[in-house]
Amino acid sequence: MQLSIIIVNFNVKHFLHQCLQSVERACANIDAEVIVIDNCSQDGSIEYLQPLHPNVTFIPNTQNLGFAKANNIGIRQSRGEYVLLLNPDTFITERTLTDCISFMDLHPEAGGAGVKMLNRNGTFALESRRGIPTPFVAFCKMSGLCSLFPRSRVFGKYYMQYLDKEEENPIEIISGAFMFLRRSTLNRSGLLDEDFFMYGEDIDLSYRLLLTGQQNFYIPTPIFHYKGESTQKNSYRYVHNFYKAMLIFLRKHYGHLGLLYALPIEFAIFLKGFMTYANLKLIRSKQDVKGDFDYMKERSYAFCGSADDYSLAQSAMSRYSIAVQHISAETPLELMTQLRDLRPDYIIFNAETVSYATMLQQLQLTSTAPHAPLLATFYPSANRIITDSYVFE
Repeated sequence: MQLSIIIVNFNVKHFLHQCLQSVERACANIDAEVIVIDNCSQDGSIEYLQPLHPNVTFIPNTQNLGFAKANNIGIRQSRGEYVLLLNPDTFITERTLTDCISFMDLHPEAGGAGVKMLNRNGTFALESRRGIPTPFVAFCKMSGLCSLFPRSRVFGKYYMQYLDKEEENPIEIISGAFMFLRRSTLNRSGLLDEDFFMYGEDIDLSYRLLLTGQQNFYIPTPIFHYKGESTQKNSYRYVHNFYKAMLIFLRKHYGHLGLLYALPIEFAIFLKGFMTYANLKLIRSKQDVKGDFDYMKERSYAFCGSADDYSLAQSAMSRYSIAVQHISAETPLELMTQLRDLRPDYIIFNAETVSYATMLQQLQLTSTAPHAPLLATFYPSANRIITDSYVFE
């Protein structure tokens, strides 16, 4: 078997359904298996998804075991020459998997690979490639030097923005949202460290892959990552788990440097975590907190596609008394002109008639607009529109 795809799910059944649909398209000519480990979801994920994806193996957990432990359960049951760890709040293009397999086949020195991840508005996600958070790199990240000098090979190594995002390049850290791994290398490095409940396990595993003597790579084939559905990044839990993971990594791999080196970094991590927590609390105290639906009703929407598809999307949204504008652009210039005039908050594509690759190509184009819209996907057969914040159905 060429490939095993492992997906850990927790209460995001509609996003996982979309993810699995994209995976099934991408696996059309690949000998692959898909394994979903459900971390005790309360939204009926398995009951809903199992009939829709009969070829997927679903493994239910009786409690939330965390990202690392759940992935390890899937890896141990998988059989592929390559293993892909994939987040449920992503979708891939029809060529993503073949691009990755071709690259790994041609580069036996590659132990793992990451890809070009796109944000909700089509911009490049900095997490697509990172450097090892050594004490100095971690200090630059925590102190803000990385943000001040993003393209510096000295101060900006955390996100490696000095590399061309359109070219294949050796990197150090692969994002856990999409980790494409060679099983033989994984066997030598060991599986995910289960001391990490959430966050940091991808950094730790990437580092151990490098210790096997093989190289990690960045491949500029695009995928989409909602970044916020599988884990709420504006939550206090996120702040706690993220900075706790950084401390675990530091103590595990750099504890031998002694207190003289460790204490300043640990202090910077605690300070950054406290400042982030305080900022979240300040924002929440000032903002008028509304439900997701109330917020989404105030957004503006435009559908990009044919008149017939637009009619279906408008009908779906009319149930919520939401109007959808129409974009029928045949050229990039027409698309940008209409976006400039309409300035929608969301641009909707029919995911059943438009390829995921085309959607991401269009989204990257619109990301350069002065008011870059966020992506929404429409599934007429389910009468469902998926956005980053709300699922209309």
